[in-house]
Amino acid sequence: MKWAQVLGIVVLLLLMALFDWPKMSRNMKREKIAYASLAGMGAVLAVLLVYDPELPGPTQWLQVLYQPLVQIMEKLIVKGG
Repeated sequence: MKWAQVLGIVVLLLLMALFDWPKMSRNMKREKIAYASLAGMGAVLAVLLVYDPELPGPTQWLQVLYQPLVQIMEKLIVKGG
């Protein structure tokens, strides 16, 4: 049944592109690249969430990334106070 969800994501992505792409002129190359990149990343994220709904969100990634810095800052504050 997951294939139907992925197919739905692809169909929505194609409908978005068919609606928005003609509105962009030929000179808007950077905008087209940005549109395609963001739409592609969104599609990849959507498909990943279909297959793994418990995937950690961006805030959880930032928490893991900055946790050592928080611990260092806490030690400095405790020593300084």
